Amino acid sequence: MFLVAEGDNVRTIRAMNLSPWQLALAVAGALFVGVSKTGVGGLGVLASALFALLMPAKQSAGFVLPLLIFGDVVAVLSYRQHAKWPHVWRMLPWTAAGIVLGWLVMGRIDNHQAKLLIGGIVLVLTGLQVFRRRTGADLVAPGAWFGPVVGVLAGFTTLVANAAGALMAVYLLAMRLPKLEFVGTAAVFFLLVNLSKVPFMAQLGLLTPASFSFNLLLAPAVFAGTLGGRWLLPRLNQRSFETVTLALGALAGLWLLLS
Repeated sequence: MFLVAEGDNVRTIRAMNLSPWQLALAVAGALFVGVSKTGVGGLGVLASALFALLMPAKQSAGFVLPLLIFGDVVAVLSYRQHAKWPHVWRMLPWTAAGIVLGWLVMGRIDNHQAKLLIGGIVLVLTGLQVFRRRTGADLVAPGAWFGPVVGVLAGFTTLVANAAGALMAVYLLAMRLPKLEFVGTAAVFFLLVNLSKVPFMAQLGLLTPASFSFNLLLAPAVFAGTLGGRWLLPRLNQRSFETVTLALGALAGLWLLLS
């Protein structure tokens, strides 16, 4: 079964049968969540966009959250020894402020506005990834303003669209972290952030026992994605893979804006 909201009231939830293409997209989204947690972060934006296409946009933000936490747990178990905690503690207060701001916004917009907001965020973050690839993150000068600005934007973006990976990538690359430290720090940071979002999503009615039951059905796909991502990443041409991911993310963002 699948979960949708009736009208704009996301607290009213009913079940319906999935069509084959909806089931395929849901499983693909869960796989992408898993792969994004083990190194191919660009797929996280695409996963968020896919779920926003499958259900009312506001509901999708809460629905994806447990899937992200499942992936975060695997990532932390795999890379926690490489985490640089000073970067985590430095960003958390600003990110918390952004989460509260996102919570206030999500409580005041309807599903159509949420779809436009998520679609816009997806396109902006896709553009940010393209900018990083073309110019290099070293051109972003990390002054005193850098951490607070990125932290607040990341908190807001992760609450409304679960798509803060690109922003954190810019920050961590600007800190010149080696690959394993980058992955380990991001894994710990996002596990803490995503766990902190649970009460906000529950209060908004976007995370419910009914939606969590469907999360559990998709959990094996998330775990398969984490394992598959670790196996695939060293064997793929990373630049070509990221190009396809960015193109798909841009198309998904445009679809949300235009549908």
